[in-house]
Amino acid sequence: MTAGGSASMEDGEGKGGLRAALGGLTTRGRSFLAAGIAAAICAYVLGQGDLLRVGLLLSVLPLVCMTVLLRTRYRVAGTRRLSPSRVPAGTEARVHLRMENVSRLPTGLLMLQDRVPYVLGPRPRFVLDRVEAGGRREVSYRVRSDLRGRYPLGPLQLRLSDPFGMCELTRSFSAYDTLVVVPRTQPLPPVRLSGEASGYGEGRQRSLALAGEDDVIPRGYRHGDDLRRVHWRSTARYGELMVRREEQPQRARCTVLLDTRRIAYQGTGPDSPFEWAVSGAASALVHMLERGFAVRLLTDDGSSVPGEGEGGFAGSTQESADSAGLMMDTLAVVDHSDGGGLSRAYDVLRGGNEGLLVAFLGDLDDEQTAVAARMRQRSGGAVAFVLDSAAWMHGSASDAALAASEERLRLLRESGWTAVAVGPGADLARLWQQAGQQSSVTQSALSGGTTGFTGGWS
Repeated sequence: MTAGGSASMEDGEGKGGLRAALGGLTTRGRSFLAAGIAAAICAYVLGQGDLLRVGLLLSVLPLVCMTVLLRTRYRVAGTRRLSPSRVPAGTEARVHLRMENVSRLPTGLLMLQDRVPYVLGPRPRFVLDRVEAGGRREVSYRVRSDLRGRYPLGPLQLRLSDPFGMCELTRSFSAYDTLVVVPRTQPLPPVRLSGEASGYGEGRQRSLALAGEDDVIPRGYRHGDDLRRVHWRSTARYGELMVRREEQPQRARCTVLLDTRRIAYQGTGPDSPFEWAVSGAASALVHMLERGFAVRLLTDDGSSVPGEGEGGFAGSTQESADSAGLMMDTLAVVDHSDGGGLSRAYDVLRGGNEGLLVAFLGDLDDEQTAVAARMRQRSGGAVAFVLDSAAWMHGSASDAALAASEERLRLLRESGWTAVAVGPGADLARLWQQAGQQSSVTQSALSGGTTGFTGGWS
């Protein structure tokens, strides 16, 4: 549950003004005013004093109501709270509104309305009865979107009405909140893929510290430490028993590459291939973070999230939940890029220290297939989920298109990728399992029938 913004509103003559009040006359108030003016004119023409008094009464009543409402000073505070503030697409969130009368006077009838984008549903409206001095009222409504994105909620509008319904004044709060609709994620099964993975999680390794006396990083002695690791120079310096750190844990790394090129996808909407790729990248990010990997999100234009930490990865001291939130917020608003290639992403990848590379790719031509093949040389292990937009749009592809797609998958596999074709509406969990099986077969073949080192990622 996330606290939303709060604001206060005060109705008075300084804010309303005569023009705003006249504009706030309801149909009933305008009818009374018009009837009164007409009666007064007829009374003047016909010389009827009784009719003139009736006309004046009809004319004065809405004006008196307008003046009283304009001069009444309501001090109302409003608070909005989202529960939760970040939801997957297709999931409901609840918005809680609380109104508090902080003045010494009771309010009249209040009509509450919150502004929401049309994709979240109808605009919520509430009617609040008289709120006593110091009293509060709480209401709530639900919002839901099948489209990811960032959607503003607010500002909150309060409509004040007199007891006779002659005049209505609308006041707006200044605060608003943002609902983040992130891509849907899917739980992925535990598999093992070939590649270099070190650090936390299964298949972890530890890197020995470079064994020079000047390179030793000492730490305080702990019960059970081997006395042969005592570093006497540091012990003398700090006045307490210090031991050498002969091994340091390294966190396994994973880069999730999302191809956002406009020319690589066809179609729009929640069921389009691009949305599948975004959802797949989100699922992979969450899955790897839960397994203790240092993960980053990379797009074809070279943008990397998170930008801090060593090499742009989520640092080992950064909470997985915070890292996931940052990357999921990025995926909530990611859109097509106008770039035509993957070269910028290739430049971001460093040689030999990338760990695992998981890519979600759109349509590839021969040139981009070659660039993707070179990326494999800059990672310890690589898995590619390649989408065929034409098949997604038309349900099937021509024989020539199928042959070209198979040829590109073959080239990726020959360069070391575990490449999986993604058909229309494919289940990511099943493809994830398929990628693990392909990786095991490839590793077994490369090692001559015996299983070699596999970096565990589950």
